[in-house]
Amino acid sequence: MKKSYVILFIGLLTTFTSCRTFRQLSSKDNNSSESVKKKSKSGGKTEFLDNIEVTPGSVVTSKQKSSTANTRNEGVNISKPKSDDPLFNVQNASYLQLKYSVLIGVPVERLNNIGLLDEIDKWWGTKYCLGGVTENCLDCSAFTQILFRDIYNTNLPRTAQEQFNVAQNVEDGQLKEGDLVFFHTTGRRSKNITHVGVYLQNNKFVHAATSGGVMISDLNDKYWQPKFRGGGRIH
Repeated sequence: MKKSYVILFIGLLTTFTSCRTFRQLSSKDNNSSESVKKKSKSGGKTEFLDNIEVTPGSVVTSKQKSSTANTRNEGVNISKPKSDDPLFNVQNASYLQLKYSVLIGVPVERLNNIGLLDEIDKWWGTKYCLGGVTENCLDCSAFTQILFRDIYNTNLPRTAQEQFNVAQNVEDGQLKEGDLVFFHTTGRRSKNITHVGVYLQNNKFVHAATSGGVMISDLNDKYWQPKFRGGGRIH
């Protein structure tokens, strides 16, 4: 009989202890969940696996982030350089285009007649001599005659005056690449044409000058401007 009371006592004691332990564990779980809630209220951002971010009031996945970025880029015009873009042409320009772009003072994309540039470069610096027609020396009208023969497939008369006579007059401001430009350089008040060159662009012309041979000069130069007698076009 006493053994039965002892066993019953031990059973009650065990049950009481288990319930108390369970309440303690439950209390700890509740405390830990409350601490997590407090941390979430602090406004911080917690990053989990699979690129999922949890911020107060919203959940953003990696797929949504890329979609948002695309939305922000809408309306932004991102285009590749066009073929007529200056930067594009500089990158694809030849040595002659770069060289004469500097000498003439125009963008490289405006120098399209590579044959003309090559011919000028071939004769560049050739000495001037009256009546000369060779690579060793030549005069101004011989140089223009050679350029028109080799580049424009056109035969010009031999002298500067004769070339002036066959050319169609071009008004000031209407000169184009390949037009002839005429000068009177003897110092006398005569209308006779004593010098000729080929117009390029930007008021520049190429000619065989007595001072420096084949070179490029400017129509607005203080030496050439008062001696300029007009432009002529050959058809």
